[in-house]
Amino acid sequence: MKGFLKLLFSRVGMVSLGILLQLIVLVASLLWFRDYAPVINVVSAVLSWGFVLYLIAGKSNPAYKLAWIILILGFPVLGVSLYLIFGGNRLSKRLRRKMEDIDRTLAESLQQEEAVLEALRQTDPDAAIQSRYLSDQVHCPVWQNTETEYFDSGEAAFARMLEDLARARRTIYLEYFIVAEGTLWDRFLTVLKAKAAAGVDVRLLYDDFGCIRRLPSNYTKQLESCGIRAKAFNRFVPLLDSRLNNRDHRKFLIIDGQIAYTGGINLADEYANLGQPRFGHWKDCAIRLQGDAVRSVTVMFLSMWNHFTGDKSLDLPPEPARLPESAGWVQPYMDSPLDDEPVGRTVFLQLINRARRFVWIMTPYLIVDEGMAEALTNAAKSGVDVRIITPGIPDKPYVYELTRANYGPLLEGGVRIFEYSPGFVHSKLFLADDVSAAVGTVNLDFRSLYLHFEDGVLLSRAGCVPAVRADFDRTFPQCREVTLADARSVRLPRRIYRSILRLLSPLM
Repeated sequence: MKGFLKLLFSRVGMVSLGILLQLIVLVASLLWFRDYAPVINVVSAVLSWGFVLYLIAGKSNPAYKLAWIILILGFPVLGVSLYLIFGGNRLSKRLRRKMEDIDRTLAESLQQEEAVLEALRQTDPDAAIQSRYLSDQVHCPVWQNTETEYFDSGEAAFARMLEDLARARRTIYLEYFIVAEGTLWDRFLTVLKAKAAAGVDVRLLYDDFGCIRRLPSNYTKQLESCGIRAKAFNRFVPLLDSRLNNRDHRKFLIIDGQIAYTGGINLADEYANLGQPRFGHWKDCAIRLQGDAVRSVTVMFLSMWNHFTGDKSLDLPPEPARLPESAGWVQPYMDSPLDDEPVGRTVFLQLINRARRFVWIMTPYLIVDEGMAEALTNAAKSGVDVRIITPGIPDKPYVYELTRANYGPLLEGGVRIFEYSPGFVHSKLFLADDVSAAVGTVNLDFRSLYLHFEDGVLLSRAGCVPAVRADFDRTFPQCREVTLADARSVRLPRRIYRSILRLLSPLM
């Protein structure tokens, strides 16, 4: 009882209670209108079909449209009401202006050097086409003169990050979906406080929903009292609003504008396998950049920071020191849910379609639409070795069921699927032909591909690509390969449950 009361009067409980009360009022209002059933039936039929036609004509993903259409036609008044609250990503004029400011900042601050793109075109024309897409559509240029280092675990990445933090002289920027009080964050916070006291500009942007049960509600004030400038992204408030869906899932650590990290890791103990494991061994990855490409990551952070603080100055650090010429091309990119460009999905599809020998994937969630499934199976049917590693121990049981619900069609198409036996895979990783790779924060699920702010790094013949290959080579022997017989041996009630989950997956 004491635990229940503690949860009820916590911030999570109060916000959830506020949202629940609004849902109750909504349902009660709909029930009250039953007294006017004939009129309501006519109006709801007209509205529901109007919304269906609107959805069909829109630019949304077909699976997303289908899920809403079924809900609207099955429960017209409730479905339309929920769509008006949660459907789409409608922007207010104020928010639209801010997003336009971010886009303009990126366009003005990140210019594609044509000589770099031309050098890539001479080496790999297909890769150059993909890089041109990112440069033109989201103002994320491809760079050379950048050293890359890949980490196949959170433990290795965090050790390197702390070493670099100790050498920071000017700025430290952090942006994470989850920051959690614990052993790992204490280590980081000790360094950050010391650097802030020494005059280093330390800024932290964290997602409010991602940290709602991990940090106190007044944590930004606590950090500011230590000299650390902090903001909580998109405060989770007790209001029914589609913007609750739009979370900051990006992970950045940027030091002096010279060094940057991103990948799957958040700043919490489980990402370093500290404390009591809940999901077995936590398998994750990260990448370190040093050189020209760090400018892209710095601009991405500052543009988002300015979006929330109203600061108009970009305050970019000096140009990175010129490094000895390094092989390959490096292209950090970002994805926003507030435009009509599915950047993360397009990057993955282009890697799959470009592959000639193999494409290997690690993902914590395998919730793919028809287009992605078709690309994967078409590649496999064409002789490309397509393999996907998913968790052996889930973090969310219903998502695990949904992931497994997608196995059958992929296995039938020739895709090989492996479950990581020691625990949970949180890496978001693509490797194609030992030449191209993508490391970042983007999961293979609808939330990550369409609703969250995300980031990644596209690599073409970069120095760390062999390390990515070595990670796969070490991980496959630790996995259990799923067979088509396994997928078909599921009992009927569970198959029905999984089918329902697949149908509604775009709304989850």
